[in-house]
Amino acid sequence: MANTDDDRRPKYQRIADSLREAIETGGYGPGDRLPGENELMAAHGVARMTARQALSVLRDEGIAEARKGAGVFVRAFRPLRRRGIQRLSQQQWGSGRSIWSADIENRALEVDQVAVSEEAAPDRISAVLDLADDETVCVRRRRFVLEGKPVLLATSYLPTSVVAGSAITQEDTGPGGTYARLAELGYKPVHFREELRSRMPSKDEAAQLSMSSGTPVILICRTAFADEGRPVEINEMTLDAASYILEYDFDA
Repeated sequence: MANTDDDRRPKYQRIADSLREAIETGGYGPGDRLPGENELMAAHGVARMTARQALSVLRDEGIAEARKGAGVFVRAFRPLRRRGIQRLSQQQWGSGRSIWSADIENRALEVDQVAVSEEAAPDRISAVLDLADDETVCVRRRRFVLEGKPVLLATSYLPTSVVAGSAITQEDTGPGGTYARLAELGYKPVHFREELRSRMPSKDEAAQLSMSSGTPVILICRTAFADEGRPVEINEMTLDAASYILEYDFDA
């Protein structure tokens, strides 16, 4: 009988596949300890390196996490479903709700490492916002932590000439956030564009997001436009890919 494609897969990959299937079917639940290297060696008749590689696959996929001195456990954190269209509707921020409330349901969200400053605009930002050479931007940096797990880093750039003296230049922008304040200033966002790509995180990004080794980040660059196509904000976001499901729901 000919070997199947699965039979030709490396042993460590087959072990990882069986563990993943057990997790998906409920054999191991969130927070449960997975078999250790010694257990996998005995159960599958493989070398320690093969068992170690199998567990590494699950950690790299964000399914499992290692706890020093305790073993490897099924990741307990439930991925955040980011509803890319609903969260940006005027009905959301226009009514004073945070755009995050469309994503997190009743889960606990904290925003920390908030820093607001006036800076010279990087060339890429100046070009998109169509700024004069001497124009500055208001820069808002923050980290979003869901149920104790850092999930996103965000840096927003807005023309200083538009937001000077408003709550946007403060750490707390108030109900509805930045977009509600822009509307009050006469620059209501009427259109958004998001560009997505992925790469491996920098050392600093991995540390700030408490990411497992081998997990990529998703980069989202969102531009908000007011009437007549005027760009009024660029938000560059770095997401822990293992913490997110990106959902886009729209009519045909």
